[in-house]
Amino acid sequence: MSDNKIIVPDEIRAKFPELIELIVASESMNDEERQYWINILPVMTPEQITNLEQILDNEKTQLAAIDEKYKKEMEKVGGDVDIEEIGRQRREKRESRRSKEGDHEVGEEEKEAEILKAISELG
Repeated sequence: MSDNKIIVPDEIRAKFPELIELIVASESMNDEERQYWINILPVMTPEQITNLEQILDNEKTQLAAIDEKYKKEMEKVGGDVDIEEIGRQRREKRESRRSKEGDHEVGEEEKEAEILKAISELG
């Protein structure tokens, strides 16, 4: 899963292969956000890395569950359901989840900024 807009140095890809794949595949991030997370991986604490991995893995699991739910709904009701309505409902649920994740990320970004500031003050 490679995106030409996202640059992943070989040493970061080698150290965090699963996390890189989760970041690149995340539907809740744009390319700028993906690049940000890739760039700060080397200075993140193990706890922050674990938290990020859990958030992205949870996103992946939730999206798979949403897909499965709607697939079963479609099988149950057949062609009587308006596909556009199901798509709209799905988008609303994803947007709600993205909003919640965004709030969490803001807190994480503030913590990371503090860590980066502390690191720069050490030098």
